[in-house]
Amino acid sequence: MPYYLDGNNLIGIARRRSRPTEGDRQALISELCDRLRRTRARAVLFFDGESPAAATDLGSLSIRSSAGRSADERILQEIARSPSPGDIVLVTADRELARRARDAGARTLAPGEFWSRFGSRPGASAPSKEAIDVEDWMRYFEDERNRS
Repeated sequence: MPYYLDGNNLIGIARRRSRPTEGDRQALISELCDRLRRTRARAVLFFDGESPAAATDLGSLSIRSSAGRSADERILQEIARSPSPGDIVLVTADRELARRARDAGARTLAPGEFWSRFGSRPGASAPSKEAIDVEDWMRYFEDERNRS
């Protein structure tokens, strides 16, 4: 079952930024690679705009940029093109995107649930400023004002 990840949405939750920097993107990529490496799970990470990491495959993680469209549009297009959209799990906190993905046949998962399924990195010490802090993420989402 592939996971489709709404990258800018995940960064926005963790870092509380509407426009992630390349450092934010690289930190998320690193965190995901570390967590997915220990599993058989596969994920496709979508970012808005262009990124130096665009269209890259890193083993269990593939990275796609939206290339002139929104990442939401690209995600929905990929779900529509899939021969088995019911196997796709979209990870996002964007309620409208989640609704549209479900309408197209995909399943959805909240970011906090995704992170809890994949646990922490082996040997991880105190989180750095570049690491995604799941606890901050959860606190952010508990506030109704931060939900789409």
